[in-house]
Amino acid sequence: MTERIRTTVVGSYPVPSWLIGNTSRLVLRDAVMVVLKTQEMAGLDLIADGELSRFDPGHPETNGMVDYFVGQMDGIRKRFSMADLQRFYHDRALGARSLPAGMVTGKVEAGTLNLARDYESVRALTTFPLKFTCTGPHMLSRVLVDCHYKERADLAMDIAQVLRQQLESVEADVVQLDEAYIVGHPEDTAWAAEAINHVLDGIPNETGVHICYGNYGGQTAQRGFWRDLIPFLDKLNTDHLLLEFARRGYDELNVLGDLNPNIRLGIGVIDIKDNEVESPQLIASRLEMIVKTVGEGRLKYIHPDCGFWMLHRSVVDRKIQALVKGRDLFEGRP
Repeated sequence: MTERIRTTVVGSYPVPSWLIGNTSRLVLRDAVMVVLKTQEMAGLDLIADGELSRFDPGHPETNGMVDYFVGQMDGIRKRFSMADLQRFYHDRALGARSLPAGMVTGKVEAGTLNLARDYESVRALTTFPLKFTCTGPHMLSRVLVDCHYKERADLAMDIAQVLRQQLESVEADVVQLDEAYIVGHPEDTAWAAEAINHVLDGIPNETGVHICYGNYGGQTAQRGFWRDLIPFLDKLNTDHLLLEFARRGYDELNVLGDLNPNIRLGIGVIDIKDNEVESPQLIASRLEMIVKTVGEGRLKYIHPDCGFWMLHRSVVDRKIQALVKGRDLFEGRP
């Protein structure tokens, strides 16, 4: 019997309007429960907390996947002088950000970051298989202005050490690292793979790495091609990948045939940069094409391209329902 293709989300979920302005522990717990229950009712196989605890209502233009981490780590300063900002503006490596996430002024250490506590607070709210997401060391190193390390690779490795120590005690069904900058920086792939693998090798259960082209205001933030990343992807010590395809189209799907066959695939079939809700028939047709291209047994997950935080909840809820119905239609379930 062919293994069932599993449905999941990438991570972030729209922030409930009633959470903004009241982020007490009890209100946050209720919001996370809503997100979890919504995914359970839709029939997703692997659910996530929506990353709501990382959302800062004082900065609603971001979902916290960067600031939540660097804002708690030691060795990173969040206040900037004019000289700091001038240095940032001349650092072309920081790409789409209008302001730096922080200035690295000393050795990066964990500080008050406590990912094990974050995981346990969610694990108690559901009995479903649970995914825990974490921004990866390459992305975090790329959004910082480095005033301490001589090489960005050294900064990334110290961040990786912090993340590894944090995630070694997170026994989620799946721990996923998010890397949204590597496609735009193929020159970093050698040291990025080393840092990412350092984190992956400390995770006790199934691992995933999500790689996408970014999303800000419904716009792609990075440019590149999957074919250029195959050697990098081959080096990752991950159980599966989660890759963006729905928005970009599937023309490059065939290059995944060159990928290490021991790495299972997650392929995006839901466009998170569009309010249109995909039909189950469209998702089933995409699945048929994907399986035909990558081969039977290679596809483990289908999911949205990226996190959902920029869409309205009414749209997102229908998109995940369509995701499950499309998988069931493809597999012949009523």
